[in-house]
Amino acid sequence: MSQLQSSWEMHQQSVAYLPDTDMETMAASTSLPDPAGEFDRNVPRICGVCGDRATGFHFNAMTCEGCKGFFRRSMKRKAMFTCPFNGDCKITKDNRRHCQACRLKRCVDIGMMKEFILTDEEVQRKREMILKRKEEEALKESLKPKLSEEQQKVIDILLEAHHKTYDPTYSDFTKFRPPVRSSASSRGAARSSSILTQDLSSEDSTDLFSSDAFSTFPESVEPQMFSNLVLSEENDESSSMNIDFSHLSMLPHLADLVSYSIQKVIGFAKMIPGFRDLTAEDQIALLKSSAIEVIMLRSNQSFTLEDMSWTCGSNDFKYRVSDVTQAGHSMDLLEPLVKFQVGLKKLNLHEEEHVLLMAICILSPDRPGVQDTSLVESLQDRLSEILQTYIRCRHPPPGSRLLYAKMIQKLADLRSLNEEHSKQYRCLSFQPEHSMQLTPLVLEVFGNEIS
Repeated sequence: MSQLQSSWEMHQQSVAYLPDTDMETMAASTSLPDPAGEFDRNVPRICGVCGDRATGFHFNAMTCEGCKGFFRRSMKRKAMFTCPFNGDCKITKDNRRHCQACRLKRCVDIGMMKEFILTDEEVQRKREMILKRKEEEALKESLKPKLSEEQQKVIDILLEAHHKTYDPTYSDFTKFRPPVRSSASSRGAARSSSILTQDLSSEDSTDLFSSDAFSTFPESVEPQMFSNLVLSEENDESSSMNIDFSHLSMLPHLADLVSYSIQKVIGFAKMIPGFRDLTAEDQIALLKSSAIEVIMLRSNQSFTLEDMSWTCGSNDFKYRVSDVTQAGHSMDLLEPLVKFQVGLKKLNLHEEEHVLLMAICILSPDRPGVQDTSLVESLQDRLSEILQTYIRCRHPPPGSRLLYAKMIQKLADLRSLNEEHSKQYRCLSFQPEHSMQLTPLVLEVFGNEIS
């Protein structure tokens, strides 16, 4: 043991390089593991015998392949060399073959030890162990779940659908009736909002999730579906001139925002594989029931945990709880909504997981009014299987732990939010002075609910 320690100390004085063990050469030469692993890997590694490029630690010293082989052969043959000169030849890469005696002496001087040379049987056993380990790793890799080409294609289609129906610049928000914030009517809501923010900022982060926001106008709504509900900018502009903003001052702007977002949901849904195979009646039933839930999922893209608000570009389009109360919604909806957004954000979903969740949300066979439930269910099951496979393949732990179950729980939370939204919308729409500020699309989707 003292011999090994002294030889290693001698080596440290003469060479300070980063070694690295190649399992293939280790089998043939019993290279040592890296005892100086803390050194910078960018430091050049030089053979301590001849100065050539070193390949790692061999027989307890940093050497090149040539000097490694020379030392092994010399020890196995018990060779006795004599220096033809004065016994202190300087060994270099070019002259290392000229004096075997001084070369072998240099090998011993830098710490190479014959005790580290394996017998032929030991080398063979080591090779077999390496081969077995590689076979085990290959088998383990082959058993890992993998996304099929078809599954990857579905994900790619959904990603493209999302990108086509979501504008991260929020440029179209400028086309809506302008946001008008009434500071007097929002004091109470602002206080509720600040209390809510404090409560949620300390919320446990284990049950949570992430997503995407309001989109861009889709190409055109299907003529047989919502054909009479496309936003009319002329009507919106003329109605905005006659609005009394003293009460529910944010309602016109948020009505336009929601109407716009519904169009994005329609555009996204039409591109979900299999959605267009459904009857027009089932497509409409699914969209009417799921629209507000998908909008809530998408809006998470713009939700910020720092101040519990939805930030969509400029400060004009930064929405706090107090702004939404000025559009007619109460804390019975907004408090659980903000909690949902916090949970959604903290799940840190991949974009692929987010678009799959939106599609699964839309294709729910238990929506009111759906006729061909078995076809919708088969489409949803296919998406659910892709999502579970994606999580196993691509979402590293610990984030992947129970992730699928947490995502499905978020869909259940959305149902509750949908119910409360419907209840509050009905109260709002029963008042003509408020319902006249809503767009035709909002009235169609939320006004004639299938329930």
